[in-house]
This record gives sequence, C-alpha cells and structure tokens, in this order.
Amino acid sequence: MSINPDLQGRSYPAAEVYDVGREKIREFAKAVKAGNPAHFDVEAAKALGHSDLVAPPTFAIIVAQRADAQLVEDPESGIDFSRVVHADQRFTHHRAIVAGDRLVAELHVDGVRAMGGGAMITTRSEISTEAGEKVATTTSSILVRGEGQ
Repeated sequence: MSINPDLQGRSYPAAEVYDVGREKIREFAKAVKAGNPAHFDVEAAKALGHSDLVAPPTFAIIVAQRADAQLVEDPESGIDFSRVVHADQRFTHHRAIVAGDRLVAELHVDGVRAMGGGAMITTRSEISTEAGEKVATTTSSILVRGEGQ
C-alpha cells in the first residue's frame, strides 16, 4: 500500500492524558545524560522558579510520539512502520514541562511529499495541558521508504 496523499491537512485529536511524574523526569534525564540538578532535585527546581522538577527539553518527544502513533496506526495512512526512517525533529517550548503536568497532544499532518517510491511526511504536535495551556510544539519528519528501498 502506498502513502495516502490525502493525509496532508488531516488532524488527530488529543487522545489520552500523559501524567508527568518526578520519576519519569529523573529516568529520562538520566537516559539522555542531562545533568541539571533541576531534573533530579525539587529544591533545585524551585530555586529556579519552577513548581516541581523540570523535564529536559527533549522530554516532549514522549508525548509527541503518542500523538504520532495515531497516524502510524491509522489504516488509511498506508504507513508501514518497518519502512520508516526518522528524518528530523524540532521543539518549540512555550513553557517548561514540570512534574505534575497532565499533557495532551493534537497531531497535524502538515506535509506529504512523494519521494521516489516512498514519501516524506511532516507532522506537528501541539502539546498542551489538559486545561488547554500551550506547553510545546514539536515538528517531525519521517521518510517512509518505498518497496525495494
């Protein structure tokens, strides 16, 4: 099945809430070797003006990938995940992600461009709190390789 060009302009609504917990932040920070004490120590985070532990900037990928899954799992998309190569990822932060946040992400398919036998798909996840406060915007591009590539 080829990539559905009608994906461009499609949006996927925010799905389940992601609860940002202290241990999730600590584990992520350790995994990405982010050494700022505000990722591990509540008092260090508060000294910087935050209400709780602060997540490293790339933590937003966890919430964004949950939104991306809606597109990949959509049977109308034509995406075979075994053929996906991650091409680009960008983050725009509107405020820091902190422990205690309850986040959701709405996914927008901003571009679908045929490339050889495959396609480049660009998506944008608008991440916000459950109450609607904007937290981050992530932009991602994936290349879906065609048959024989």
